[in-house]
Amino acid sequence: QVQLVESGGGSVQAGGSLSLSCAASGRTFSRSAMGWFRQAPGKEREFVACIDWSGVRTYYADSMKGRFTISRDNAKNMMYLQMNSLKPEDTAVYFCAADPSGYSRDYRTYPYWGQGTQVTVSS
Repeated sequence: QVQLVESGGGSVQAGGSLSLSCAASGRTFSRSAMGWFRQAPGKEREFVACIDWSGVRTYYADSMKGRFTISRDNAKNMMYLQMNSLKPEDTAVYFCAADPSGYSRDYRTYPYWGQGTQVTVSS
């Protein structure tokens, strides 16, 4: 079992930066792959980035490559998403998720989710 709480969302102008955090509790965090997903109003949940249990492997959606950086600190039970060069189309609720059984871009494979944090990018 993993409990997740996101923080760090907010409002920023286009071109700005935000850093999201995901605090995890539960014994399986350090063995779980983690992911960031987002969902805009009226749209399906979208993959942003994922990271394996060790932090060595990462994967990004094409539109986030070079702008977003995912990382984790297993000693602190934390995961992060640094978002730079933000665009209005990045506006969404951002969710962190944990998957003890794999490393995936598919949100349907993640059994544990946080409540989400709103990111709003104005032009």
